[in-house]
Amino acid sequence: MPRDVEFAHDGTMAQHVHSIILVRHGRTSYNEQHRLQGQIDIPLDEVGLWQVRQTADALRELYVEHHPEVPHQLVVCSDLKRAAATAHAFADSLGLDVLPDIRVRERSFGEWEGISVEELAERFPEDYLSWAQFRGGELKYGAEPKREVGKRGVEALNDWASKAGEDTDLYVFSHGAWISQTLQTLLGLDQVHGDFADILSMRNAHWVRLVPLELQCTLRWRLAEYNHGPAIAYTGQWEHPRL
Repeated sequence: MPRDVEFAHDGTMAQHVHSIILVRHGRTSYNEQHRLQGQIDIPLDEVGLWQVRQTADALRELYVEHHPEVPHQLVVCSDLKRAAATAHAFADSLGLDVLPDIRVRERSFGEWEGISVEELAERFPEDYLSWAQFRGGELKYGAEPKREVGKRGVEALNDWASKAGEDTDLYVFSHGAWISQTLQTLLGLDQVHGDFADILSMRNAHWVRLVPLELQCTLRWRLAEYNHGPAIAYTGQWEHPRL
């Protein structure tokens, strides 16, 4: 799947959105317990529900209210409920539809899903270490290859980014591994280091922002913001709010 989009033969650029914002879901009980979620459909916990409200407010203030020149928003989400709930926290107050897409669901971790990292280290010490060192030990247990995650992720982004013009921002609500592997594929980092170790996983309810660059007959996406969150996320209240 090409990460860049080529110009048409007449030299014109196909339509594309003003920017792409990738948002990781809020906290779940599995996040709190350091369990691999993968494609298990875990809901947000109480803290996660609070986090996504803070993030929704920040996204609306930063990119909707302060940018009247971009009046439209296209909202896509993973079909897993933790991402869908995060998307709805943003979209519902704006009266926007939320469009599920299976291509943006989390990476599958196969037989390791639901197991805590502490238990993985005890039960599968060599393979756990291989995974932790980006050498692929998890693949023995049916985990989805990172390159396949990145491929389906870039395919989804290219598809949705072409469905609207520069009066629209695209919001994609997804998951930590999906965002990391899709982003590294989109930016070509997977061709530099195939282990996908170049980007840290984002915090819960944080986001990435990408902006377009039309250069040398292609549309490329540039990283403008990474692991960005609302101001309160940089305090101790983010994981321990007063609910």
